[in-house]
Amino acid sequence: MTMPKLNEEYEDLRKTVEAFARDVVAPVIGDLYEREEFPYDIVRQMGAMGLFGLPIPEEYGGMGGDYFALCLALEELARVDSSVSITLEAAVSLGAMPIYRFGTAEQRAEWLPRLASGETLGAFGLTEPGGGSDVPGGMRTTAVLDGDEWVINGSKAFITNSGTDITGVVGVAAITGEREGGKKEISTILVPSGTPGFTVSKKYSKVGWNCSDTRELSFTDCRVPAANLLGERGRGYAQFLQTLDEGRIAIAALSTGLAQGCVDESLRYVRERRAFGHPIGHYQAIQFKIADMEIRTHTARLAYHHAAEKMLAGEPFKREAAIAKLVASDAAMDNARDATQIFGGYGFMNEYPVGRFYRDAKILEIGEGTSEVQRMLIARELGLSGL
Repeated sequence: MTMPKLNEEYEDLRKTVEAFARDVVAPVIGDLYEREEFPYDIVRQMGAMGLFGLPIPEEYGGMGGDYFALCLALEELARVDSSVSITLEAAVSLGAMPIYRFGTAEQRAEWLPRLASGETLGAFGLTEPGGGSDVPGGMRTTAVLDGDEWVINGSKAFITNSGTDITGVVGVAAITGEREGGKKEISTILVPSGTPGFTVSKKYSKVGWNCSDTRELSFTDCRVPAANLLGERGRGYAQFLQTLDEGRIAIAALSTGLAQGCVDESLRYVRERRAFGHPIGHYQAIQFKIADMEIRTHTARLAYHHAAEKMLAGEPFKREAAIAKLVASDAAMDNARDATQIFGGYGFMNEYPVGRFYRDAKILEIGEGTSEVQRMLIARELGLSGL
């Protein structure tokens, strides 16, 4: 495994999560995946390790680390399984971080200690059934202020971590008014699980990520206190754009982990599998395929490290995050396809990790901004959108 040199603290974290993924996750995840069970015991152990609190300050029960530390953990988990990795990514990047970034002192004190410990999971309700990439144009969910309460009506689709037994809160993006020129005023409102009028549908039947929790949410005259407004009224659009920029670096890290897992599994297999009197790794066609997989993985890792570096330095990073997400998700998809080909018929069997990797890879080119959206963002950052 090749990577830029990490300082001692980061490398210790990486090794710890690598060992956890190998020794704890790998032996059980295949069976859980086929049964489509949420990995509660694994999540509990991740919470005990402090992974859910990596970028959260110690005053809120976190580890006092940074976003890059989270990315390193996501990569190592995804080398073994993406369902576990996306559970952590969504809980922190989409659930906890908006409360930390934009929440009031009261909201932070109420939610962050539970979210940082992993005892409670948070979710982010943005996407709607008719929305997709056109978030503001496709948004229909509304929140109307009635006295000292918000009354929410609408629905959300494809929301990760929204219906587990330990889900505690969902940040819901909703239309709260109209701006000049007819543009929608969008705000984010925290809705605790179990609030009357808040209904969580049954789990989706998915192609991949079968151990993660993904559901549709509906709101029917759902009332929450006015104090549950997250940040300023009307700043919801800006909030989720920042959240998604950061999240793209995290998804790039997860994608890099999946791509690396494909290299790991393929290297093991080509040394053991024999054909025509030799291990199949003896043949140049296989060697070149694995070399290309390693190149993609290394490039993806460099891209997300660079984006994280700019983000932590307080520099603009939108373009770098989009590049990292695009390059890494492409690497994951291409490596999963090549690894499956190397395994031949065994690659099509669910008992081998590469079959799971293949099923998990495609969503990485869709979630948190499709590949087309990433190209649009990159072109816009290069000044091409106004030509």
